[in-house]
Amino acid sequence: MSKLCSRCLCHFSLVLCLSACNDDGNVSNLDAMQRNETRGLAGFVSKNTLLPPVDEIVTFRKTPNPMKQAYFGDLHVHTSNSFDAYAFGTIATPEDAYRYARGESLQHPSGYQMQLQNSLDFYAVTDHAMFMGVVKEAANRSTLMSEYPEAELVHNLNSPENMSILSLIKRGEVFSSFIPSVLNGILEDRIDRTLVERITREAWAGAIRAANDAYSPGEFTTFAGYEYTSSTSDRGNLHRNVIFKNTDRLPAVPFSRLNSQNPEGLWDWMDKLREAGIESLAIPHNSNGSNGEMFKRVDWSEKPLNANYSVQRLRNEPIVEITQVKGTSDTHPLLSPNDEWSNFEIAPFRVGTKLPSKPNGSFVRQAYLRGLSTTARDGIDPYRFGLIGSSDTHTGAISLDEKNFFSKAGLMDGTPELRGSIPVSFTYGSIIKYLDPGLIKTVDGKDYMAGSSFEFWSASGLAGVWAEENTRESIYAALKRKETFATSGPRIQVRLFAGYNFSPGDEENTEVINKAYSSGKPMGGEIKAKNISPYFLAMASADPLSQPLQRLQVIKGYLKNGVPTEKIYDIACPGNNQPDLKTYRCPDNGAKVNISDCSTYQGTSATAFSVLWKDPEFEKNSDAFYYVRVLENPSCRWSTWDAIKNGREPRSDLPKTIQERAWSSPIWLRTKKL
Repeated sequence: MSKLCSRCLCHFSLVLCLSACNDDGNVSNLDAMQRNETRGLAGFVSKNTLLPPVDEIVTFRKTPNPMKQAYFGDLHVHTSNSFDAYAFGTIATPEDAYRYARGESLQHPSGYQMQLQNSLDFYAVTDHAMFMGVVKEAANRSTLMSEYPEAELVHNLNSPENMSILSLIKRGEVFSSFIPSVLNGILEDRIDRTLVERITREAWAGAIRAANDAYSPGEFTTFAGYEYTSSTSDRGNLHRNVIFKNTDRLPAVPFSRLNSQNPEGLWDWMDKLREAGIESLAIPHNSNGSNGEMFKRVDWSEKPLNANYSVQRLRNEPIVEITQVKGTSDTHPLLSPNDEWSNFEIAPFRVGTKLPSKPNGSFVRQAYLRGLSTTARDGIDPYRFGLIGSSDTHTGAISLDEKNFFSKAGLMDGTPELRGSIPVSFTYGSIIKYLDPGLIKTVDGKDYMAGSSFEFWSASGLAGVWAEENTRESIYAALKRKETFATSGPRIQVRLFAGYNFSPGDEENTEVINKAYSSGKPMGGEIKAKNISPYFLAMASADPLSQPLQRLQVIKGYLKNGVPTEKIYDIACPGNNQPDLKTYRCPDNGAKVNISDCSTYQGTSATAFSVLWKDPEFEKNSDAFYYVRVLENPSCRWSTWDAIKNGREPRSDLPKTIQERAWSSPIWLRTKKL
């Protein structure tokens, strides 16, 4: 061709241009027929049969798994909107927290970076409802809130000039005195309560927006949530986290301790929302620090628990947080003297104090046992809850790795020295002793920080759910039906089913989960008791980034002659070992820890367990519960890691090693009609 036809200059496709020209460069009859401007290029292409459209559909959301899979997350996370977190130097926002959960790094208030080894599947920012956002607002000198005299204590609190280590005493004062002074100011009409409410409204709305912006169905799930922060008059912990199923309709202001100190008031509020189509659940935490108040035999007015109380509590609190930074609430050596593993990460004080917390009424296993007694009396168990773990971090980032533990209270415990795992320097120790001798504790002839109970805190924990897919609907449904589990930090998976139609060998069948769902009950459920023990299908798998597994156990609770009784059975041992027929204990697997460098010798261990078990001491005509606990091989505790990495000897008054673990939710056997 001598030239391109002029008509082709307005086309985008050289191929179309060439096909539309004759050899002499003139426009073809075909092009002349189709050069009507209303058709244009689109009209021409529509008749092209050389390149048929691709009919393939690409799905970016995973297909739901009816057999369910394990998802890990945290439903207890604080950011700068919480009065205490901001007082601790945290400036991380809810948006920052969600980015951290998805794998991005986040700066600690002390200046270093925090980052997960693997991203999480779900996350919920749960800032305190009481005075949400108020401390941050009061610290900002350009706001109305900062103009009140009560706000002077926090002015520019987290500006660079106030981030030194010597600001810790002032931050302790903020934590203990700012909120009471603001509350008194409101009650005495010195502070405009509508201003405080506006701040809370805006912070809550921002938290909801952050959850919605971060939500990616099928990949990463977020929930709108907050913490209801109540306690008894003697500082017994009654805290709950409130998690909402959806975010399309929510209360403008969350219910807080300012509305009622009584958790039953929270349940009334949740029930009223439920009638309006707004679904939520509450998750009690740190029962270990409740001073016996979390699982009492009486209600708030000291009346014996009745059916109405039990039904309302079950409806609103289907799960409990069994482990977190401030200790583990499974059981206590005084409550379970025959459980060799009961002394695990026991934080002995009431939350936020150095006052001892009474074990009786403070631990999950005893609550389960009390529930059996309540059922025997009036047929309804108020303590039929499932289990999760979470962190209660106050930096926006969870600290699960014993080797790289940064705790949870920002500037207050962000270094080994401050959290009491290595001695304080002579200079710093001298200053602290001069300011407040009670902040120092002498151990092994060395001075350690003892301003709080940081040395008893834990690198814990995680919530696990078995769900069809990673969406709000699926994960929330798992929480409601209690098909959940808890871990002390590692991503151990644990599963439990019960039923009468299993057969020996099913535990090795790849299709056993299908059978378990079709003819049995998963953890969190109930089955009708018969005259023989049902089969229990228990399964666990190790976190490949943590230690291998040492043993799989069943913890049983039942009424023996009307007396609540517990029993622990090892049901799976590593290698070819079997539990002793009399003690029900696995033999020592030889695992060891070298305290000088925290290296481990694994002995005989396992990466997974799958076992079909029957109760060898089954009690007829007795209600019972069964849940699974799986233990890793021993490893160094975070306080030991801190000491070793800093060339120090570990403290003699703290455990040098721990056995990380996971717990399933129970399955209940009922003798009466369910």
